[in-house]
Amino acid sequence: MKNALPPLTTNLEEAKAHLLTYGLALIANHLSSGVLAEAREATYDAAEADAQLGRKADRFGLDYGDKNLRVWNLLNRAPVFRDLVQSREVMVLLQYLLGWPALLGNISANIAQPGSDGGVWHQDQLFVPKPWPEAPQGMNFAWLLDDFTLDNGATEVIPKSHRGSDAIDQASLDDLAVPVVAPAGTMMVFESRIFHRTGRNQSTAPRAALFGWYTKPIYRTQENWFLSLDPQIVDEASETLLVLLGYKSQGLGLVYGRSPK
Repeated sequence: MKNALPPLTTNLEEAKAHLLTYGLALIANHLSSGVLAEAREATYDAAEADAQLGRKADRFGLDYGDKNLRVWNLLNRAPVFRDLVQSREVMVLLQYLLGWPALLGNISANIAQPGSDGGVWHQDQLFVPKPWPEAPQGMNFAWLLDDFTLDNGATEVIPKSHRGSDAIDQASLDDLAVPVVAPAGTMMVFESRIFHRTGRNQSTAPRAALFGWYTKPIYRTQENWFLSLDPQIVDEASETLLVLLGYKSQGLGLVYGRSPK
């Protein structure tokens, strides 16, 4: 029998409880209409720029076919992305589940185009040797830039699969899948042990989402911020963002690679 999704909420205390029970939480109306429009435009513009440069979309092999676009290096693309990864709601839930300091491993966009074949079932914590610790080692924050529907490739999850995932029959994952149907502007938060994948887009329009991946500070980031970030972004970064990017050592007050003020 399938487990249901947690209900949409704007209460962060409820979201914390949902993370523990379901392995995910859905924060309603996280993006205002203005921020949503800005983030959506910047994401589709970045995808178009990458296409013109001939950049490979999926370098991690998470998707089937060539109609799921992955857009990388977003922190350099527009200020809105830098704001999202350190928003108040993100920091509250991040510190609740992973503690502080934590690292931002990457932020990318996933655009499921019409006719896309979906993605591969996976858990984000596969880089951690088993047996896994009791607590999750990472978590994802996903910002829905388009409505997620049954037809347009909504992310599919297995609610509560963060507990006892080794006992789940891999052949039964398709039968347990629940699509995350939610309106644009929702923030989906899920911990690193939950099974999930990109859905198949059978509609006539693309659907986009942003994914910010965070880990405990003992793990290496997926994006090498020291090489990829524009120096001006580092110079203008908040103290919180510097910690998330690994430029500032929490407690020691050291900042690496930042121009003196």
